[in-house]
Amino acid sequence: MDKYYSNGKLLLTGEYVVLDGAKSLAIPTKYGQDLTVTPIEQPELIWGSFTNTSECWFEAAFSLPNLRLTSATFNSDKEGSSDQIAETLQNILQEARNLNPDFLQTNNGFIVKTHLSFPQNWGLGSSSTLINNIASWAKVNPFDLLWNAFSGSGYDIACAKHDNPIFYQLDNKKPSIENTTFSPAFADQLYFVFLNQKQNSREGIAQYRKNNTNIAKEISRISELSDAFLEAKSINELDEIIIEHERIISAIIQMQTVKARLFPDYFGAIKSLGAWGGDFVLVTGNKNTPEYFKNKGYETIIPFNEMAL
Repeated sequence: MDKYYSNGKLLLTGEYVVLDGAKSLAIPTKYGQDLTVTPIEQPELIWGSFTNTSECWFEAAFSLPNLRLTSATFNSDKEGSSDQIAETLQNILQEARNLNPDFLQTNNGFIVKTHLSFPQNWGLGSSSTLINNIASWAKVNPFDLLWNAFSGSGYDIACAKHDNPIFYQLDNKKPSIENTTFSPAFADQLYFVFLNQKQNSREGIAQYRKNNTNIAKEISRISELSDAFLEAKSINELDEIIIEHERIISAIIQMQTVKARLFPDYFGAIKSLGAWGGDFVLVTGNKNTPEYFKNKGYETIIPFNEMAL
């Protein structure tokens, strides 16, 4: 049996503009996804995807070596269907084979199981961790697999492969990754709060593409703020960086900041992470922060050091 594991991700700075070359700060999370591969004699790929509570939410079978879908079952009350999910998985596997023609070219088969260590709706990278794990199994470049099968900046793939914070930047559509550290003395004043809904990053990117003309100055400033974010010496300094960053992205994508929209009376700063409108936000605060958000109906509040790898 072979086993692969990938880290989840959070983009602390540079959401959207990371697509156009902004230097962005990202962190891998303590949560992730594994993939195990067990050989069997039958020429069949039997797939099972499991939640963080060990419930099987998706099953599929493909004949080998032609990768033809023979069955699929999807157990969820969310949008989607077993066929759609199976076709997406089939596409990823076929793209992996395009990159490595020997992949799954066998008369024998495999039982594959994936296990998330975080709830599916958290937006920590259920797709990126899957793609990175499949790339490891297929022995192909995970960035090539991502861009052949989907789209995106690729920062999530970089987080899947790194066990420390990174600066991520696209240079002529090629990923540049710089290892760094982010362990501020005020980490106990930082929290991640889940907004009770998962945001579709592809929809967010489409909205950004409508409004991202003539933003070279903004991209340059966000790159500077990414450096400043890492170098902040106090929580007040970080608050100022977050406020400016939120203002710039808000103007580009023409959306209200999450603080203005949901938490105008909050005493700290609030930073959207990734596509705006859902998933986690980073908040600065104090011991009263969890109570504030719980009183607003937001129950998932994770201290920084319990989330960041």
